[in-house]
Amino acid sequence: MPTVPLQPADLRLAIDPATLDFADTRELVDEPLPWIGQARAEAAARFGLAMEAPDYNLFVLGETGSGRTSLLRQAMREMAAQRRVPPDLCYLYNFDAPERPLALRLPAGEGRLLRQSLAQVVKVLQEEIPQRLEGPDCKAEAARIEQGWKDEVARLYAALSAFAEARSFSLHREEGRMVFTLTGRKGQALTEDEVLALPKARRAEIEQGEQELRAEIARYIERTQPLERAMNDALAAMRRQTAKPLVERALQAIRDALKKQIKDAAKLNAWLDAVEADLLDSVALFHGDADDAERLQALHATLARYRVNLVVDNDGLAGAPVIVEENPLFRALFGSIEYQSENDVLVTDFSRIRAGSLLQAHGGFLMLHLRDVLADPLVWEKLRRFLRSGRLQIEEPGVSFTPIAAVSLVPEAVDVDVKLVLIGTREQYYELQEAAPELARHFRAKVDFADSFPASAETRRASAIFVAHACRQHGLPHFSAAAVARLLEASHRDADDRTRQSALFAAAEARVVESAAQARARGATRVEAGDVDAALTAHAARHDHPEQRLREAIVEGDVLIDVCGTAVGRLNGLTQIDLGDYRFGMPVRLSARAFAGDAGLVNIEREVELSGPVHDKGVFILEHYLNGLFEVNAPLSLSASIAFEQQYHGVEGDSASCAELYALLSALSGLPLAQGIAVTGAVNQHGEVLPVGGVNEKIEGWFRVCEAMGLDGRQGVLIPARSRRHLMLAPQVVAAVAVGRFQVHVAETVAEGIEHLTGVAAGEADTAGRYPAQSVFGRAQTTLETFRRACRAAPERRARASTHRKPDQPA
Repeated sequence: MPTVPLQPADLRLAIDPATLDFADTRELVDEPLPWIGQARAEAAARFGLAMEAPDYNLFVLGETGSGRTSLLRQAMREMAAQRRVPPDLCYLYNFDAPERPLALRLPAGEGRLLRQSLAQVVKVLQEEIPQRLEGPDCKAEAARIEQGWKDEVARLYAALSAFAEARSFSLHREEGRMVFTLTGRKGQALTEDEVLALPKARRAEIEQGEQELRAEIARYIERTQPLERAMNDALAAMRRQTAKPLVERALQAIRDALKKQIKDAAKLNAWLDAVEADLLDSVALFHGDADDAERLQALHATLARYRVNLVVDNDGLAGAPVIVEENPLFRALFGSIEYQSENDVLVTDFSRIRAGSLLQAHGGFLMLHLRDVLADPLVWEKLRRFLRSGRLQIEEPGVSFTPIAAVSLVPEAVDVDVKLVLIGTREQYYELQEAAPELARHFRAKVDFADSFPASAETRRASAIFVAHACRQHGLPHFSAAAVARLLEASHRDADDRTRQSALFAAAEARVVESAAQARARGATRVEAGDVDAALTAHAARHDHPEQRLREAIVEGDVLIDVCGTAVGRLNGLTQIDLGDYRFGMPVRLSARAFAGDAGLVNIEREVELSGPVHDKGVFILEHYLNGLFEVNAPLSLSASIAFEQQYHGVEGDSASCAELYALLSALSGLPLAQGIAVTGAVNQHGEVLPVGGVNEKIEGWFRVCEAMGLDGRQGVLIPARSRRHLMLAPQVVAAVAVGRFQVHVAETVAEGIEHLTGVAAGEADTAGRYPAQSVFGRAQTTLETFRRACRAAPERRARASTHRKPDQPA
């Protein structure tokens, strides 16, 4: 069966703008933007986001540019709007263990209210407590307490003075000390000489009296110190009693203000009770000299304990939070504890605790990109522990490695209810499944974004809505129906399929922006099809320098490629080069040599380790197809080689298998191959030609080479028939085919292809496995039989040569 030449209509899908049912995209701006071609992913995403059971986090897998992030963000916001606002989170001073701050959750807005209320309470008490303590009643009571203490101390002192006088000592206070002096009969103080002049008995009496006085002074101190403590306690009790109504009223106002149902109500009430007790214990600091820096510093430190560290404030939030963490560092994700250096020591307190994205997303949704998370092993390990326990402990891991001492802080761990949305590629997903299988149970909602989807009137309408929304978002001129049709055709080209559209809308958005720029450059207010074509051409011109240089090398003769004539055992194959941001096709010369021997088929690229496993597999398949084709001649007495000429950077893929087979069949049959026909396609063991990737880039690459070297109407390509629906060729190629300057043929089998390249029938085997003598396969079979006879004759020739060799002459 001969190959089929394709008509221009077979080479490219042309979308009629009239079928789009709009004049320009202004008409579509108000229509909602659907999940274009991602019905499966949308259903999975909405299922996962709606599930309230634990471990139904979402793993979103798909290619960059598929809309996975923007669409999930949109779905998260829609779902969050239906949820209730989560509570605030505060950290409070722990009066029992200051190094372990207390965590407190309050209804949304109540955290701010508690913080403001306590700040107001502190401010009011700083004014009212001193005023009350300076009041006449308080002063009178304080004076009464102090006077009672003074009277009792005076009485005890008078008794002590009398005790001293009875023993000839005078007693007085000097700088807080008790000083006693020996006196004479007239009450004058005796000098040291006068004391020494006294009789010995008298001196003994004086020493005895001194010992007794010292003992009495000690007893006096023992009696007065408790009196002073009792006075201080009485004054403190009086001040407490004076301040207590103020403190109770202020704190009760806070309790009354927080009227909502609070889950941690018992914890809050217990903490407020501790605040009240601490305030009353410290009430003395509110009263004193305004210039007493030490008192003021102590008062400031005390009042700082009553602050509320509101780490998560959901006041004013409508629905649940939606957070997209673009920079998931340890501190940004899990929270942190700030430190400051004081006297070469890192110090901190509960007010320096900061929440991370996980705490801020409590009750809502948090989106992370897997690649960012895996970049820091500490972040990944901490996230795994969080997923296992559901509780988060804020810590500062770097503090333990600081060169100076640090004051540690261990905030109370809290439960976190958050729906994680992890964005990654398919490769990352399956690698993670293998490396950390326990994580699979924490991400039970798999959201798989397709790379392409079947095209229909609905998907094209949705794509046009996408263009309309992109124009509104970026402030661009709108697109005519013809311009949208060109964008849709480009989408089919991206998918390499006339029946499917590409789902990588990031590229489509870039085309929208670039096409609008072309329209603005010519002063237009609407983007037309010509602007889209100009943008596509400009984009290619910015990226095609490598392709141009390779094509110039062919035209200049540095790379040997023939575009006309015929040759035996030589053929132009087609390869695709993918640079990431640009793909293009290039021809490569394939050559084959065959001769008698038993080495079989040698793949030169494989021998020098320049070929990949897929290419090697294709060559093995080719070899076994050849063995099956000539099974009557098996085992084949063949030594053959195939090579990619002037290729030095490695070969991978099986799309050159057909070209290699055709070159080998030409070498065996002696029939020349048309050099103007380039070939691409894989082959199976039954001789069927299989579809390959990059067929559009390959055809266009060959067309440009032929165009540069001169089209004569006999050049073209031979591609698999199963690749017909993948054709979305450039308009220039279609136009050349339409006028007969270029050809595109398709083949179903190897036999069809070799007939087209040689102009000779491939041949069909008879019941004995023999092919017609003048067919391609018959000629090759004859050559193989010649090789076999040569191989059989070789041992006989060697034996005869050994028999006729003269023996060595004796010395």
